[in-house]
Amino acid sequence: MRLVLGEKGIPHELVRENPWEKRDEFIDMNPAGETPVIVEVETKAVLIGSQPIVEYFEETTEKAPMLDGNARARAEVRRLVQFIDERLYGDVVAPLMHERMMKRLVSRQAPDTGALRQAMRVGNNYIDYLDYLLDNRRWLAGSSLSLADFTAAAHLSVIDYLGALDWRGHQQTKDWYSVMKSRPCFRPLLGERMENIAPPAHYDKVDF
Repeated sequence: MRLVLGEKGIPHELVRENPWEKRDEFIDMNPAGETPVIVEVETKAVLIGSQPIVEYFEETTEKAPMLDGNARARAEVRRLVQFIDERLYGDVVAPLMHERMMKRLVSRQAPDTGALRQAMRVGNNYIDYLDYLLDNRRWLAGSSLSLADFTAAAHLSVIDYLGALDWRGHQQTKDWYSVMKSRPCFRPLLGERMENIAPPAHYDKVDF
C-alpha cells in the first residue's frame, strides 16, 4: 500500500501501530484490529485493508495506474495479488514474522529453527514460480508494471529483511527485484529498520 501511495505521489504520514496492543482507539477505527488503516485528514474517512485502500486511490488518482489494460489483464493482476497476499504471506511471510519478530518483541521467546527452515524451503518454491512468470513476461502480471509487482516486491522485502531469501539460482526474480528496489517509492521502506532486528548487509542495496 505504501509503495503504491509513493508511486502515485500521494502524500501521507506514517503512524506506527502495534496491532497486538489492541488499543481501544484503534479497535474503534478497525474492529478487526489489523493494519493498514488510513484516515483522510480532510474528510475524516477511514479506509481499511491494503487492497481496498489501493483500489480506492486507483479510482481517485489517475497517476501511475496499478490496474491497467483490458478486463482480462486486470483479472490476472488481481489473481496474482490475491495469490501473493494470501498464499505467499500465509506460507512464508507470516511464519517468518512470527518466529523472527513477534516472538522477540512480544513474547520474548526464541524462534523455532525448524519453522524458520520450513518457511525458507517453501519460500524458495514461490520464488521458482516468480522466475517462471518472469521467463514469460516482462512484468509479473504481464506487459506493464502493475499492482502485482508492488505486492510481490513488498512481501519479498520483508522476507529479505529477515534474512530468509537465498537468491542463488533465481536470477530472473533477482533482476526484477533490483528494478523494483530502484524506484523512488521503495527507498523510504529500504531505509527503515525493525526494532532489535537488523537486515542483511545487501538489503537496502539496489545491486546485490
